[in-house]
Amino acid sequence: MRAVITVIGKDRIGIIAGVTALLAENQINILDISQTILQDFFTMVMIVDTKKCELKFEDLQTRLRVKGEEMDLSIRIQHEDIFNSMHNI
Repeated sequence: MRAVITVIGKDRIGIIAGVTALLAENQINILDISQTILQDFFTMVMIVDTKKCELKFEDLQTRLRVKGEEMDLSIRIQHEDIFNSMHNI
């Protein structure tokens, strides 16, 4: 199953490392990634494959949200089909 992860927050060292470490720990493969700095804000969008992840999707959402809170970031994950439906209007 594919999903879209968004990460937004104040730019600083270690954002990519912190987020991708959590993904690797849960057997989530990054299929595509885009990141940029907009003035002082870090933004990243990833398409990931979660088929090897043993967590329920809701638990994965919670872990990413908690990681975001720890790092003072907004981290969200959505099923790819829901993300596409929301942006095809």
